Amino acid sequence: MKQIYAENYRQIGLNIAYYRRLRGLTQEELAEHTGLTPAFIGHLEAPNIIKALSMDTLFDIAAVLNVSPYKFLRFEDN
Repeated sequence: MKQIYAENYRQIGLNIAYYRRLRGLTQEELAEHTGLTPAFIGHLEAPNIIKALSMDTLFDIAAVLNVSPYKFLRFEDN
C-alpha cells in the first residue's frame, strides 16, 4: 500500500463499519459471511489502523451488506 493512499483506506474502513452497523451485523457475522477473519474486519474498520484490501474483498463485503461497492469509495472532504 502506498502511504499517500492511507487516508483513503481509512475512509473505506469507516464506510464498511457504517454499512455493517446499518445492516445490524457484528464484525464476526460479516467475517463469517465473507470468509474473512473477525480480526481482519476489525483492522479494516479501526480508524487508527490502515489496512489495505483487494477489490475482490471489497466486492465480497459489498455483496454481503447489499451495498453498491462505490458507496465504500465515497470520501468525506477534510
